[in-house]
Amino acid sequence: MILTKAQYEEIAQCLVSVPPTRQSLRKLKQRFPSQSQATLLSIFSQEYQKHIKRTHAKHHTSEAIETYYQRYLSGVVKDGAAPVLLELANEMDYAPSLMARIILERFLQEHEETPPSKSVINSMLRDPSQIPDGVLANQVYQCIVNDCCYGPLVDCIKHAIGHEHEVLLRDLLLEKNLSFLDEDQLRAKGYDKTPDFILQVPVAVEGHIIHWIESKASFGDECSHHAYLHDQFWSYWNRSLPLQATYDTITTSKYPSPSSLLS
Repeated sequence: MILTKAQYEEIAQCLVSVPPTRQSLRKLKQRFPSQSQATLLSIFSQEYQKHIKRTHAKHHTSEAIETYYQRYLSGVVKDGAAPVLLELANEMDYAPSLMARIILERFLQEHEETPPSKSVINSMLRDPSQIPDGVLANQVYQCIVNDCCYGPLVDCIKHAIGHEHEVLLRDLLLEKNLSFLDEDQLRAKGYDKTPDFILQVPVAVEGHIIHWIESKASFGDECSHHAYLHDQFWSYWNRSLPLQATYDTITTSKYPSPSSLLS
């Protein structure tokens, strides 16, 4: 699906004042019924991540961390089964999974002899049953399953969707009898950075010459396009294509059918 810039900005502006919850997403779908829920979720997630990056620092001052931890402790003393940590995250307008990480790190600093490593924290967030405190384990679990933008559950879903689209794209290339090299084949040839597929014989799509395809399972807004150009696409241009070739890339949204790339 291709949105006009005006349509995108209208959706993005609507997201400024809504919390990152499933209830907000349902309201967004009601306001923009012509857009798929998956497209709205992708835009929703990207806009919220921009917000988190802008406000991240203020949540990680020593004063903020101690305030959050003391509020968590007083909350679970009153009712350990209540969603204390989730409600604190929503009140502070911070991603529940990231708030859970803050509290978990602070808890382990207080109760463990050595500071917790990043790998230990990540493992406990992926599997809260490893947390040595049952109440905190339940609180962290509530944050993970109710966070639609951050956390190990979201990361797992994004990875699965990305892999699914690569498989669909490969099937379409084979169906069209196009000759290509995939990432594994390119790495075997010594490429350190590779697109998903390099076409051994370029093709024309809507008047553009396509040499390679990079599939992204997210909505391609202006900000993400600039980031991908800097982090990936220019290196593909410099290393993978002859200088006289026409630069082009196809970035799939999660949500349009990949068949649109090769129709």
